[in-house]
Amino acid sequence: MTDAPLVLQSAGPDPIPWDTALAAVLGYARGRRPLHFRSPSSLTGRWVQIPAFGYERFDLRAGSDLPLGEADILTAEGLHGRLDPDAWSAMKSLLDDVRPLADAVVERSAGRSFFELPDDEFSVLAEPGTVGALLRQIGRLAQETPGVSAPHVSAALHHRRPDLFPLLVRTTRWQLLPHVREGDSGVEAVIHRELRANAEAFESLERALTTSGIRLTVLRLHDVLLWLSGSLRLTHAVALGQEEVSRR
Repeated sequence: MTDAPLVLQSAGPDPIPWDTALAAVLGYARGRRPLHFRSPSSLTGRWVQIPAFGYERFDLRAGSDLPLGEADILTAEGLHGRLDPDAWSAMKSLLDDVRPLADAVVERSAGRSFFELPDDEFSVLAEPGTVGALLRQIGRLAQETPGVSAPHVSAALHHRRPDLFPLLVRTTRWQLLPHVREGDSGVEAVIHRELRANAEAFESLERALTTSGIRLTVLRLHDVLLWLSGSLRLTHAVALGQEEVSRR
């Protein structure tokens, strides 16, 4: 195992110390926040502790063996919130078009995880048919289809294969865009470079979290750290994670 800092330019100019990254993910997974809850049986209400982030609603949700569809929309809603009826219908229809592209990504990866793929899979020079090109097609469909929430599509695919499909939202996409290089097939190339450059640190982080009962892929760990940093929630997550460590 290594405790080397994680050098993620997309998350900020300074490396993230390994202990800080560990505490942040612990806070994401185990952190709680207070909510004042009032029910018909308790009109005055009471304070309850609920998950501060989406780990239990999304990452822990069981996967589906059914074709990409309604079960995946429900899972995506656990992370990004409920869709209205029109948006639900639009996404359900879109997933029919996304399914063959997602299957092609899985076939192309040939059992490899995202960070195990070669660099050419995220270069326009090796297109067509690369993983990067297929992911760009999926992203374009999600962005251009009226009424569809692109983050929900990304979440649905990621939950199906959390080791292969990146989870992207507006915050993380904007964090990644400035680091796209000429020849990159998209922001996924930036994620791939950062995972490869920090492979030992991420794998060490994954193993350390597994001993605490938290199972997140290397790809998901990158997303969590990037999102916490870009949304200015990193400090709060670290504090929650440190509280979790002190209770052990």
